[in-house]
Amino acid sequence: MWAFIATFIGIHTAHSFTVNVPPIPTTHTPKRLGTTTSIFMSNTLSLTLDKPLGLILEESSTTNGGGGVVVTAVNEGGSAYNSESKDALIQSKINLVNGIDCSTLPFDDVMDIIINADTTVDIDFILPSSPSTSEPVVAVEEEEVVVEEEEVAPAYTVGTSVSILVQQPQTNKGDITINAKVGDNLRKTLLSNKDIELYRGMKKKLGNCGGGGQCGFCAVELIDEEEVWGERSDYEATRIGKNGNDKCRLACMNNIVGPCTVRTL
Repeated sequence: MWAFIATFIGIHTAHSFTVNVPPIPTTHTPKRLGTTTSIFMSNTLSLTLDKPLGLILEESSTTNGGGGVVVTAVNEGGSAYNSESKDALIQSKINLVNGIDCSTLPFDDVMDIIINADTTVDIDFILPSSPSTSEPVVAVEEEEVVVEEEEVAPAYTVGTSVSILVQQPQTNKGDITINAKVGDNLRKTLLSNKDIELYRGMKKKLGNCGGGGQCGFCAVELIDEEEVWGERSDYEATRIGKNGNDKCRLACMNNIVGPCTVRTL
């Protein structure tokens, strides 16, 4: 089962994909009102989103679904998280991307369309069916439940300045502390500093996918002492493989959510 975090900002990739599918006529046109715009019609939802989207996508597992991808989670830092409809997106299926019918396309084809789209993307979602109300409702006596409070990791709002310590053990360069903002893409932040060598070696320099989440060359080891970055996706683990440990992340697929230590590989 493939999964993918759509966290792209201005993607340039060496691979291109074109789908010659005529757009399906719709009775509504989403108006752009900033970061996100949503329109409900029946069991569909139309959003205008800016990259990074913050959507975790997975190949549809329904036997009669005929392909397509579904949303399994919405991550902080992406424009979908800022939408009032973020909770409704869970388990929804992508229907259209910029007017292209993606409801029956394979996972990789859908991802290519999203990657090659502009920084602002119009996406139509098919929402999951509402539970049936035909069955009788059985009253259940409520029991008082006492929940112990747990320590919650600190949360940083988008735009907050945080410090990132960058270590490059494979080079003769010392540790570098850089200032970054929550919500910025980790790969772009590292590349913006000329003293940081994210792609080490000609193979990585010339063969990387430009932040498309395909090559795995931007993998870094991420030490999260405050435990605010959360777990990495299964898709990242697949791309990194044996080239890194369980702390490794793809820099292109992660937006900064707090302070951390980053070690280049």
